[in-house]
Parts: sequence; C-alpha cells; structure tokens
Amino acid sequence: MSAGCGSLPELVQQMALWNWLNRDDEGSKQLLKAVTGARVAHSLLQCLTGQDQIDLYKRQCILGIAEFVKKNPRASQSELNNELKKHVLLFAARVHTLG
Repeated sequence: MSAGCGSLPELVQQMALWNWLNRDDEGSKQLLKAVTGARVAHSLLQCLTGQDQIDLYKRQCILGIAEFVKKNPRASQSELNNELKKHVLLFAARVHTLG
C-alpha cells in the first residue's frame, strides 16, 4: 500500500469495525471479532518468532549495502563483494543472537 495508507490488515480491521458500527448485527460483530483475533494472533506469532526483529535487521542490511553503493559508485567488484559480505555477516550474527 502507498505511504500513509497503513497496512492491509489494519485497513481490513477498520473496514470490519466500520461495518459493525453501521449495521450493528451479529454477523458484523463476528466478522470484527475474527479479523481482530487474526491480527492479535499474527502479532503474537511475530513477537514469539522474532520475525519483526529479523525484518528490521534485513532492512538495515539492505540499506547499508545501498548506502555504500551510493557513496562509492566507482567501487570495484572486489570492494562491492567485501562490503556485501560485511553486511550479510552482520545480519547473520544479529539473527543468530535472537535464537
């Protein structure tokens, strides 16, 4: 989704809430309960598995490599390989500490 729109699960939950507020029937209430329950379960799973932290480390790794390439447009293949290796090893070490 584009910036400022939030996430798809958040949008679905808001739509279910809006539907329940407008209709106030049992079906709408059950839909809202199901969507909210799924979001809570997903958040709990992310927390328990450390996936959010892994995703953060992955973004940091990619951004670090991109920053090097941006600052060093004439870097040799060897320099690029060394920088890539450095960031991937850092990513792997960080993920390893989670487990």
